[in-house]
Amino acid sequence: MKSFSFEDRKQNIRDLETQEFDLFIIGGGINGAGAARDAVLRGLKVGLIEAQDFAQGTSSRSSKLIHGGIRYLENLEFKLVFEALNERAHLFEMAPHLVHPLRFMIPLYKDSRVSMNKMGLGMWLYDLLALFQVPEMHERLSAGETAHRMPILNQKDLCGSFVYSDAYMDDDRLVLETLRSANEANACIANFVKAISAEIGDDGKIQKVLCEDLLTQRKFYVRAKSFMSTTGPWTDQLGQSFDSKWKKVLRPTKGVHLTFSKERLPMSSAVVMGAEKSDRIVFGIPRHEMVIIGTTDTDFKESPENVSVTQADVDYLLDITRSYFPQAKIEEKDILSGYAGVRPLVHDGSASEGKTSREHTIWTDQHGVVYVAGGKYTTYRLIAQQAVDEVLHHMPFSDRAQFKSADTTKPLNPYTGPDEFQLALNSCDQWTWNKKLSFENIHLLSERYGLEAELILKKNRTYSYWQIEALQAIEQTMCLNLTDFFRRRVPAFLSMDDHGISHINEVADVFSERMGWTDSEVQQQKKKYLDLIQSELAWKKIKK
Repeated sequence: MKSFSFEDRKQNIRDLETQEFDLFIIGGGINGAGAARDAVLRGLKVGLIEAQDFAQGTSSRSSKLIHGGIRYLENLEFKLVFEALNERAHLFEMAPHLVHPLRFMIPLYKDSRVSMNKMGLGMWLYDLLALFQVPEMHERLSAGETAHRMPILNQKDLCGSFVYSDAYMDDDRLVLETLRSANEANACIANFVKAISAEIGDDGKIQKVLCEDLLTQRKFYVRAKSFMSTTGPWTDQLGQSFDSKWKKVLRPTKGVHLTFSKERLPMSSAVVMGAEKSDRIVFGIPRHEMVIIGTTDTDFKESPENVSVTQADVDYLLDITRSYFPQAKIEEKDILSGYAGVRPLVHDGSASEGKTSREHTIWTDQHGVVYVAGGKYTTYRLIAQQAVDEVLHHMPFSDRAQFKSADTTKPLNPYTGPDEFQLALNSCDQWTWNKKLSFENIHLLSERYGLEAELILKKNRTYSYWQIEALQAIEQTMCLNLTDFFRRRVPAFLSMDDHGISHINEVADVFSERMGWTDSEVQQQKKKYLDLIQSELAWKKIKK
C-alpha cells in the first residue's frame, strides 16, 4: 500500500492549501475516516483534517466492541440493532485482523430485573435480527453449568445464564486502516490541522475554511464544493465557530473503562454485568492483551478534552467487578490503566443518559455543511454511506449520477481479507528472516497485519519487535510522536504495567533516525509521554 507518513503529511498540507476538493471533511475519527473512504471510492476528490492525532477522541476510548447492542432491545430500538448486526457481519469480512468474534455471558440472579424466560426471548430476537448469521447461536446455561464455565463468577442466588456471540475490535487501528484505505485511493489527509473559521459566500454557503497547522502554526484556507463535520463531541464547538446563531445539538456523556491483566481476571468469555438494579450495563471483556471493565454513562458538560478518570469512576467500576467476581479479590492496585471518553449523543429529550438513543443523526445546516453526530461504532460504514449520500443530495444532478455509490464492504487492506488473514496465520512460521524475533513476535505481527506482516518482516531484518512496530507506525499511520505511538499504535498504555516505558529507548531510536530528531527532541518526547502517564493516571495509587 502507499505510504502514509509524516513526509506525506507535508505534501498533503500543500495540496490542501492549493487544490479545490469535492468534499472537505473535518474530523479524523471513525466517522470521518469512513466518510473519506466512501467518498473517495465513489470518485470524489476528498480532503480530511484532524485537529489532533487520528482517533484521539471518542474513537480510541470506546468499549472496543463490535456489537448489535443487546440492551437496545429494551428500548425497542430494533432498527438500530438490526443495522448493527448486519454491519458486524460486514466488518468480519472487511477487517478480520481487527474485528474478532467473542462469546458473551449474561448471568442472571434471583433479584435480576430480567427473568430467564424474558432474556431467552431477547436472545432469540437478537439472533433473528442477525438473520442467524452468527459465529455461534446463543446458549442457555443452568446455574451449575454457568459456574463450571466461569468459576470466578459470583454463584450466590445465581439462576443461570445466556451465552451469545458478538465481537471485539482494535478501535484506534480500525480508524487508521480505514484512513489508509482512503489514502490508497488518493484522499488528501493530515493530522494536527485545526479548522478555525469559515468564509461564507454571497449565496450564504461556506466557500472555504481557515485552517491552522498546529505543528508549524501556519494558517491557510481550504476550498471545497462541499464540507462535512465529523468532529464527534466537538460538533457544537465547530458549529459555533462556523455560525454565530448555532444551537447546541449534543447531550455528551462520559464513559470510563479500567484495564486489568488476564491473570487477575481469568474470564472464559466476556461478561455482561450490572443488569440487576438499573438499566446500565457494564462489560468485562477479555481480549488478547488485557481485560477491559466498563463503561460508565454520565452526563458531561465540560469541553471534551477535559474528560478524565476520577476516583468516583474507579470506585464504581471496582464495586461492580468485585460483586460479580468476589473470588478474584480485585483491589485498586490490580488496575493496569484506565481511560475516559465522551460520547457525542444527540439530545433527544430522554430522561436519563442511558435512555438517550445511540442512533446517529445527519443533517445539513443553512450554510451547506453536512453534520454527522451520534451513532454506534459498529455502524460506521453505514453512517459514512448515508453522510456522503447527504452531500451528494445537494450537488448537481450530474454529480449525483457520477458519484452514486461504491463498494465499501470490501476489505480495508488487500493483505488482510479473510483468506489472506488465514494464510498469514498459517504461514508465519516460515517468516524467519529476522533472528531477533521469537515465533511469538512473528505470530503477533501476523495477527496484527495479516500478509502485510511478511512485507514488514522482509524490510526489517534487524529491528526488534517494538522497533518494527515503530517504523510501521511512522511510515504507514502518520504517527508523529512517542505518546501517540504508545497510546494508539500499540496497546502499551492500557495493557502493560509500565505502559511501555521499558521499550521507550529502542522505540525512540527509530523515531529519531526516521524523523531526524535531535537528542534534545528525543528527551522532550520521552518527557511528554511520562508526563501524560502521570496526568491521566493520577488516580492510580501505585505501591511498589
